[in-house]
Amino acid sequence: MEHTAIKFDNLHKYYGKVHALSGLDFEVKKGEIFGFLGPNGAGKTTTIRCMLDLIRPSKGQIEILGMDPQSDPQGVKQNVGYLPGDLNLDGNFTARGYLKYIRRIKKESRSPEEFNELARRLDVPLDMKIKSLSQGNKQKVGLMQALISKVPLLLLDEPTLGLDPLMQQEVLNIVQEEAEKGTTVFFSSHILSEVQKIADRVGIIRKGVLVEIAETDSLINRAITLATVSFSEEVPESNFVHLPDLVILRVNDHQKSYTFEIQGEVDHFIKTLAKFPVRDLAIHRPSLEEVFLKYYRGEKVEN
Repeated sequence: MEHTAIKFDNLHKYYGKVHALSGLDFEVKKGEIFGFLGPNGAGKTTTIRCMLDLIRPSKGQIEILGMDPQSDPQGVKQNVGYLPGDLNLDGNFTARGYLKYIRRIKKESRSPEEFNELARRLDVPLDMKIKSLSQGNKQKVGLMQALISKVPLLLLDEPTLGLDPLMQQEVLNIVQEEAEKGTTVFFSSHILSEVQKIADRVGIIRKGVLVEIAETDSLINRAITLATVSFSEEVPESNFVHLPDLVILRVNDHQKSYTFEIQGEVDHFIKTLAKFPVRDLAIHRPSLEEVFLKYYRGEKVEN
């Protein structure tokens, strides 16, 4: 357990007859960036709220940094930087005043120099009242309050919500830097490209059920790849039918052009192509978004 930051053990949450979470059972390792994927209503925010004892699970257990959130909620909160998805800040504070207050109540706050550098990178208008800020700038203040202490765990619910593309990238850079220092990062998102960029592992939740958990690269590599090949001369189909996990989808131009579907690794396929005069080759590897959509359409992603 010393290498485990978060542990879910058969976690359920019911709202009457609605099963918001159904049997979550997995671990997040210390120092990893874990992306928690699902559309709105899938159970992402409910999971994070249970982790902080903001709501109580109906069944099962959670362990955060070796602590039980129900028996030691303050111990958990002191060691976690939290950005809620439904961010609600006191609008009468200036951003600086609010963050100064958060620094006082959190342990091991960043130095004034680190605070100013973080504000600069996030471009936070520190001296404006929060009620006058745009939604994007409020999100930046929320991110700063989550990052203001040197805590071992960050729980970030949709961290780039409402930010422009350049600021989204800066936030991802900051998250990666925190992980490199040993911080564990658990973040929920429906923006799949950002998860693919930084997450070590991914969990996909669908209607409260964890349908897959895997290393990000492994999840993508297991999905189907499409390859279109043109040859300088005719190459009979018999050269390919023996290859494992390969399906010939189309044959054109008297066996000079093929479209293949490959499941898993493409090594055998590439070595076979090398025996023939290839004129053109186009390989389409799936993105995390395509893999994710397969789960939500109920299609099987091949192992």
